Amino acid sequence: MPQFELILPKMGESVAEATIIKWLKQPGEQVKEDEAIVEIATDKVDSEVPSPVSGTLIKYLYQENDTAQIGDVICLIETSESVSAEAIPAIADATTNEELATEPATPEDIPGISTVTEQPDEVKPETETIISSGRFYSPLVKSIAAEENISDEELDTIPGTGAEGRVTKQDLLDYISGRNPSGYKTASSGFSKAEQSAKQIYTSPTFGHSGTDEIIEMDRMRKLIAEHMMMSVQTAPHVTSFVESDVTNIVRWREKNKSLFEKKVGEKITYTPIFIEAVAKAIRDFPLINSSLNGTQIIKKADVNIGLAAALPSGNLIVPVIRKADQLNLIGLTKAVNDLANRSKSNQLQPDEIKDGTFTVTNIGSFGNIMGTPIINQPQVAILAIGAIQKKPAVIETEQGDMVGIRHKMYLSLSYDHRIIDGALGGMFLKRISDYLEAWDINTEI
Repeated sequence: MPQFELILPKMGESVAEATIIKWLKQPGEQVKEDEAIVEIATDKVDSEVPSPVSGTLIKYLYQENDTAQIGDVICLIETSESVSAEAIPAIADATTNEELATEPATPEDIPGISTVTEQPDEVKPETETIISSGRFYSPLVKSIAAEENISDEELDTIPGTGAEGRVTKQDLLDYISGRNPSGYKTASSGFSKAEQSAKQIYTSPTFGHSGTDEIIEMDRMRKLIAEHMMMSVQTAPHVTSFVESDVTNIVRWREKNKSLFEKKVGEKITYTPIFIEAVAKAIRDFPLINSSLNGTQIIKKADVNIGLAAALPSGNLIVPVIRKADQLNLIGLTKAVNDLANRSKSNQLQPDEIKDGTFTVTNIGSFGNIMGTPIINQPQVAILAIGAIQKKPAVIETEQGDMVGIRHKMYLSLSYDHRIIDGALGGMFLKRISDYLEAWDINTEI
């Protein structure tokens, strides 16, 4: 009977390889078309790869924890009839499902980091390998080696754990960590050269423990988050400003209209899209907030792509991105927020949906927290934390004089990079967000 070769599909512009995490089908088991067959992990997200055909899984070509390159054949499936050759390229370009993080955030690489690389005159496909002294290296491995000043001769001495002894990204990172005895290592995890020159991640000293202590090994996502957070703190001088905002009109409007909104739009309305709408407006008023730093160059982003930090069931963090959020109305933002949130929880995000963010919002109020000092999601320059909404007694100014009433209030916390954003700009931007929230028209129609 004919055999179908399942290849590792393309999973984003900057993804060159993936690690086999878990096979969901065993050799000899039946596989249905579009049924998930294997879980994989990339620098950005964890994904499930579906089978494009129905048949019987007959052989793995990669075992769990092996690293495969995009375009590699990872298993063989026996089918009842031959599959046309035209189907194979489509499979290679198929987009896979994902897990977070949260992560957050990949790094973007957590969650939300993009890399800046110069393109050669002739752009080679991601699946093409590069030969050095008879060994094959992926473009990602060669790129990291170049940034770390590792020569081809030195690269040839690194033991590889990939297929046929190929050097994987993790092999190279482990080697880089071991060749630097100072206790520091660079985190070549897809960051830009500007970021790499500004960061070094300290390797924590070894601590003793008793026989009754529980030892938990970090999973891949947690390691990426840890590196990303350390890099951000060591790269940018963080400043955090706070403001208390009266959102009584928003609370009353939502309570009055949430049933009607769901009936007319088919989506549940939460506070998050309302907050994101205010943030997008404020970014347009203060565009420098929507920027990044490349050496001594400040890059003001044309698009307002707002990342929404989300906690995964695993406890990790991921930051899916709402692209061009300033061009969406409340209904559009609601649909985007709900869609990304639901697919984050069910591990169905796609790698390109957690990249290219220009500003991040994290809702710490969902955990009952009133304020916080969030860490900037590099290479962005600011992040907003939204606290819990609380009923408070407040002074209300009226034509008849001041009076005390019960109002719904919350704190907004803005952390920003003091290399670019001074206190005046950070404070005005944060106050502008609050002004938009407090000016909400309680008679707004759906």
